[in-house]
Amino acid sequence: MVKLLCFLKRKAGMSLEDFNRHWKDTHGPLITGLPKLARHIVRYEQHRRLPGYDHLGTSGYDGVAVQWFNSVDDFMAFVGEPDYMQHIFPDEDRFLDRGGLVWMITEEPTVVIDGPTRR
Repeated sequence: MVKLLCFLKRKAGMSLEDFNRHWKDTHGPLITGLPKLARHIVRYEQHRRLPGYDHLGTSGYDGVAVQWFNSVDDFMAFVGEPDYMQHIFPDEDRFLDRGGLVWMITEEPTVVIDGPTRR
């Protein structure tokens, strides 16, 4: 299993509310609604910055997207799908500051520490 972690910034001039709405109601369903694209993904997560705590963490980022894939080859197949370039890539320009994105592909964790209060 590999994961794409991507720190997101909203497009200049876009409100946080509009960013969150577009990400949740348009972009997410776009990814999951395209079967040729969705077949490559194991899981897709959207993590929004905790409201009221902008001072905690690096400023300027509005959320983190996490996409799970079975392999790097599946990730490459995902971004290589014609549906990605036709639908997803143009949609990203509608709400993301593409130049401000920070991303990487990670492997399964090698260290996991569960605290005593884990529920």
